[in-house]
Amino acid sequence: MKRKTSFLIIFIIYLLAFWIGFFTFKLMDSESFILKVIISDIVATVFVWVTSVIFKNSSIYDPYWSVAPMVIVLFFVSEINLNAILMVAVVWLWGIRLTLNWAYTFKGLDHQDWRYTYYKNKTKKAWQIVNLFGIHLMPTIVVIFAMIPAFIYLQNGVGAFNPLVLIGFVIALIGIGLELFADLEMHRFKLKKTGETIKTGLWKYSRHPNYLGEITMWWGVYFMMLTISPSNYLLFICPLINTFLFLFISIPLMENKLIKNKPDYNEYKSKTSMLLLLPSKNK
Repeated sequence: MKRKTSFLIIFIIYLLAFWIGFFTFKLMDSESFILKVIISDIVATVFVWVTSVIFKNSSIYDPYWSVAPMVIVLFFVSEINLNAILMVAVVWLWGIRLTLNWAYTFKGLDHQDWRYTYYKNKTKKAWQIVNLFGIHLMPTIVVIFAMIPAFIYLQNGVGAFNPLVLIGFVIALIGIGLELFADLEMHRFKLKKTGETIKTGLWKYSRHPNYLGEITMWWGVYFMMLTISPSNYLLFICPLINTFLFLFISIPLMENKLIKNKPDYNEYKSKTSMLLLLPSKNK
């Protein structure tokens, strides 16, 4: 019952966040549609942060960066055609998978992600500053930047269908598939409760195949945009920022924890590729 109540509370919070973001968008007087969306997204994120302070749980934010893009992308659809359908499908497949994975692992509002607790204990009095800018705003900004190629694509992808879009579409689907299978393998492995490191399936070839899938998905979105609007090639910086988030923040933080908690992780780390799916090293 506690878990069901927690789901209901988060649903209400996100519903309010949507309306706050929507009214912010309507009230702004700006010619830049993308800028209005970015500011509205940030305002909605700040509202979610306020609720996380009230409930003393920053994990309220966890589904935000998969739910918000599914809503936002619809505002950029100016013409319903095959180009638009493919992009919306990619973002929604990614968002639904990630949200369902969160829902499966969600234990209730009395449980907070270990990473947030780690930063809370480390930063002490500065925690709420870190909570706002590091836990909430930074991921929101990274994801919204990763989505900019999708926005440009939808604004320019009117008219005839470009078959080259399918290349980026397939790349994005491969990324989503990697995430899905990596998560399923991890969930099945955790049920065994061995206390060891997973070394089977995709995890035999990469220490973070789920992160590889996430990175691949956004590069697929970028390539879809590139086929429609090649003049915007400099937007490669958008998926690159997302890639750096995983390479320099998410992966190091996760691996530091695993090294402390898994006795066999150092050996696994020495034999297994960090990100790319590569054969194990024999040592």
